[in-house]
Amino acid sequence: MTYDLIVIGGGPAGLAAAVSASENGLKNILIVERDRELGGILNQCIHNGFGLHRFKEELSGPEYARRFIEMLKNTAVSVLTDAMVLDIAPDRTVRVVSAQHGYQTLAAKSVVLAMGCRERTRGAIGIPGDRPSGVFTAGTAQRYLNLEGYMCGRRVVILGSGDIGLIMARRMTLEGAKVLACVEVMPYSGGLTRNIVQCLHDFDIPLYLSHTVTDITATNGRVSSVTVAQVDERRAPIPGTEMHFDCDTLLLSVGLIPENELTRAAGIAIDPRTNGPVVFENMETSMPGVFACGNVVHVHDLVDYVSAESERAGKAAARFVLNGDAQGEPIELHNGNAVSYTVPQKLRRENVEKVADVFFRVRRIFGASVINVTSGGQALASYKRERMAPGEMEHLLLPAALLQKASGEITISCEEADCK
Repeated sequence: MTYDLIVIGGGPAGLAAAVSASENGLKNILIVERDRELGGILNQCIHNGFGLHRFKEELSGPEYARRFIEMLKNTAVSVLTDAMVLDIAPDRTVRVVSAQHGYQTLAAKSVVLAMGCRERTRGAIGIPGDRPSGVFTAGTAQRYLNLEGYMCGRRVVILGSGDIGLIMARRMTLEGAKVLACVEVMPYSGGLTRNIVQCLHDFDIPLYLSHTVTDITATNGRVSSVTVAQVDERRAPIPGTEMHFDCDTLLLSVGLIPENELTRAAGIAIDPRTNGPVVFENMETSMPGVFACGNVVHVHDLVDYVSAESERAGKAAARFVLNGDAQGEPIELHNGNAVSYTVPQKLRRENVEKVADVFFRVRRIFGASVINVTSGGQALASYKRERMAPGEMEHLLLPAALLQKASGEITISCEEADCK
């Protein structure tokens, strides 16, 4: 049996891609999900704030996932849960092992990679000190609390100001814990402004920027205190600035990594800036017929953006199966001044009907600023912004007419400016 499309991952990206592919003409679609049920990370995100862009209303994570799961009921999409994909062959053969069917080799005319991302752990950042219990990634603590019903601790310090850490600061406080501090090594927060306000300021939780944890002390095998110190411009601890917090729990919110072991093993090109696959304007990877979307490509701020990007991938997979591969000489997108990456990394003029969606992040905080789009040293366009920050993804719409003026490359850069 050959599927029109196999979607690897049943989280928000995979769900949106499958629904979109079905709406665009594909009949035989399979979602492979390693968890016991669909929804992915949304199932443990019981706070609200989801869906404002996609559904024009405020939903919790499980409610948002349920919307797409309900959409599946009106399609012929099949679902295989509790299943692990082992590898993807160049001919788009997918090898899967599951509790239900054992080992299987499944053929597909197209594949969508929607594996999401994982958290960076203590081992990845090398915090010195004891190795006791009580050190959790923020997402693990979130799952324990919201799905399993376990409190991870009562006196908590959070290292890193990513959105999951900020949300867990509020969640732990609401469950009766005392969150002593949120500590961030960078001079700015890595989370959304709304989460800083709603999760820290509203609960009087201090945020220490340009600080990091320099030691963990244990008593009877459990965290008993952590030492926090200010860091210099090289992120090295400054002697004499130490603070000590008596706590029983340290939560780590120190970044997310796109889950691309399958992608690398398949020989698909990876962008070292994002740690995700290099993609074209339609989210196709370097392997024809294999598309990628969501956090497996780059880490998003909002699930609404994940859904929009994934719907584009699902539509493109349907076009590939029904009409063949997209053609055209690609324009390479480069990150210029103060820009850390762009997605997509390549654009084909012939495949852009009206506008091309481009996402990027800046390297530092900007006030009034200008985004410059250039090609071959020539200015193509500029866009004003009142504020930009590394923790908030930026979005541009590049008109098809603008792409016609470009040479073989486009550079996106940012600079301070007067936006009045």
